[in-house]
Amino acid sequence: MRRLVTPLCLALAAAAFAGSSFAATLDSPQIQPVVSGRTSIKVQVAAGQSGAPAGFRVQWMPASTFDATGTWPASGDASLMQADFTGTPTLNTTDGTASFRLGSNAVAGLQIGDLFDETGLSANLNSVQELAANNDYVVRVQAIGDAGVDASTWSATMRVAAANTAIQNCTFTQGYWKNHANVWPVSSLMIGTVTYTEAQILQIYNQPAAGNGLISLFHQLSAAKLNIAQGAVAPAAVATALANADALIGNLVAPPIGSGSLSPSSTSALTQTLDDFNNGVTGPGHCGTVGAKSATWGVLKLRYR
Repeated sequence: MRRLVTPLCLALAAAAFAGSSFAATLDSPQIQPVVSGRTSIKVQVAAGQSGAPAGFRVQWMPASTFDATGTWPASGDASLMQADFTGTPTLNTTDGTASFRLGSNAVAGLQIGDLFDETGLSANLNSVQELAANNDYVVRVQAIGDAGVDASTWSATMRVAAANTAIQNCTFTQGYWKNHANVWPVSSLMIGTVTYTEAQILQIYNQPAAGNGLISLFHQLSAAKLNIAQGAVAPAAVATALANADALIGNLVAPPIGSGSLSPSSTSALTQTLDDFNNGVTGPGHCGTVGAKSATWGVLKLRYR
């Protein structure tokens, strides 16, 4: 005897199937290196067909640690660095990156080792520090899941090296100057039209930008001036950026010493030019472990003019 399938039966079956259906899984994004500085690596993340609408997660660690076990450790392992990129960047944006939430096949750039002042991400303090100089790293990326959709599988592991450019006419990063005040070539700096003491500069170095373009520009501008004071020769484009940065800052006083503020859109290009100089991407290259030279404030003024 044939059984009749009624519309009610079909509706009940459809509801049961919907309730037990599996969530979709996002396509895995890909990651590739763009350029390496001595203590940072610029990379580009490319979303898959399904995009990364909730953002993406990046993990990295020293290649030597990875090679010792041949696998990635569990989240929370002390050797593992990780950041979730889910919002809007305001620091490293000269490549056109406007959001870390990616549509289908969209791309975003970021700079591992230069995340302390970046916005639109969440990470622990260890993960926003500079990379160890001249080391190989392994990196991978994953699209973050959202309501009704699961996170992607991890991308293939990418291996990349921070650049090795230890030469005499050279630069150090802002993080180096932050942690080696004992070798500063000068005891004060003029930023804009305001003179800051070493102690004040160190306070500002410990202040995250949090979307304030003045702070991120101050970090890179002051580091560039310290590099020039210790003997680095600035290319013409960097010298122009120095002058333009001082003019833009004027009498604004950077937090936490003052309450000055600039929009990231007005500072991003200058900050990136100076950041590249300090990292050795442009200019004479990075110093490696070369000590700073002594110089006077007068020498500093002559060198960057």
